[in-house]
Amino acid sequence: MRPDNESFPEGAPASAASSDLPIRHRIVVVGGGAAGLELVTGLGDRLGKRGRAAITLVEKSRTHLWKPLLHSIAAGSMNPGEHELDYLAQAHWHGFRFRFGEMIGLDCTLKEVRLGATMDDEGRPITPPRSIPYDTLVIAIGSITNDFATPGVAEHAIPLETPEQAQRFNRRLVNACIRAQTQQEAVREGQLHVTIIGAGATGTELAAELHRTVREVLAYGLDRVDPERDVRVILIEAADRILPALPSRISAATLDLLNKIGVDVRTGARVSEVTEAGVRLAGGEFIPSELVVWSAGIKAPSVLGDLGLEVNRLNQLVVGPTLQTTRNPNVFAIGDCAACPRPGSAGPVPPRAQAAHQQASHLFRQLQRRLAGKPLEPFVYRDFGSLVSLGKYSTIGQLMGAVVGRGFFIEGYFARLMYRSLYTMHEMALHGFAKTAFSMLGRSLSRHARPVVKLH
Repeated sequence: MRPDNESFPEGAPASAASSDLPIRHRIVVVGGGAAGLELVTGLGDRLGKRGRAAITLVEKSRTHLWKPLLHSIAAGSMNPGEHELDYLAQAHWHGFRFRFGEMIGLDCTLKEVRLGATMDDEGRPITPPRSIPYDTLVIAIGSITNDFATPGVAEHAIPLETPEQAQRFNRRLVNACIRAQTQQEAVREGQLHVTIIGAGATGTELAAELHRTVREVLAYGLDRVDPERDVRVILIEAADRILPALPSRISAATLDLLNKIGVDVRTGARVSEVTEAGVRLAGGEFIPSELVVWSAGIKAPSVLGDLGLEVNRLNQLVVGPTLQTTRNPNVFAIGDCAACPRPGSAGPVPPRAQAAHQQASHLFRQLQRRLAGKPLEPFVYRDFGSLVSLGKYSTIGQLMGAVVGRGFFIEGYFARLMYRSLYTMHEMALHGFAKTAFSMLGRSLSRHARPVVKLH
């Protein structure tokens, strides 16, 4: 593979590349999700622009979109173009380099990340196979859907891992509505049924959003479809309650609201097969449904098992309290792809947005200590609570920990405000206060000039 040996980011001062200065420490971050992008943006501003380190982001996508927004894009209640961030522009503005490509291997001896070739939609090469040298490597490539080898999932169900998948489901949903409007025969059973497998936060939030947005799509002149007779949203969960990872009070309140709006919730139900026509449960029941979303579990990408580093049963990289991988102190891991110990708990730090944000903030400080030759401090996860957004209907959650000293239940407007603040914190970490404020104002003004739901 051709090495990429550039040591200085585009836009760095000419004096930074002077031959009388030592080569700067090379920090490479693989993965531009919430954790990786927040980290590389902060490092670029603090170290890259000042000539103290060469910062590089490696990412297989061209744009970033905050993953907790994917259910809103799939439902059609959010326009992804208003929230996407271009990696090349972000790199130019914040003192780091962006390298388009996917990690396919790692050479810990040579300290190189190996990238595969990239192709365009017509099969023409964009970038060749190459390697990126590093002194400190941070892996933050997130997680992917775990289908548990269930037959038919790959062929007939859509996961919600990427903006492209969320938009693909939304297009399939809108096309199904238009098809039902224009066909000669009556709407067949299951044609406009949506089955969501997995009632974690993503699946539950999507169920509530879809109940509203499908009806709004039909309201735009698709009058041959009866939303009460022909449309149905089914939420399936193998555990004995929805939102099994969250406090039971949140689960109960959410279930009560879903029941009130007519979502068909099935708990204690395991899926044995997904077909083109619907979903078969382990007990033999068949649920007709031509639109299926799989959000039943996560695992880390398979490439992590081939790097020579320790992984757990979900293929996550095992890290110590300092977020360094157990077999290589020069390689760190954060976000969903990392199995980070949580003192006082039987399991690792949960794969949640607030954990990714905290790890990025912690590692931002620790890498500066590393460059200064200081010992690294351990990461301590602080659980600030749990929030579930049910679209226009409600937001339900529980605040806890250092915020209030103890847990308490919240819902309604205040809960919705707290939920939105999580995304605002992410935007501010990437753009600062002023740009975030202007972006929010622009989105608010444009909302009145377009349909309330995406129709294409």
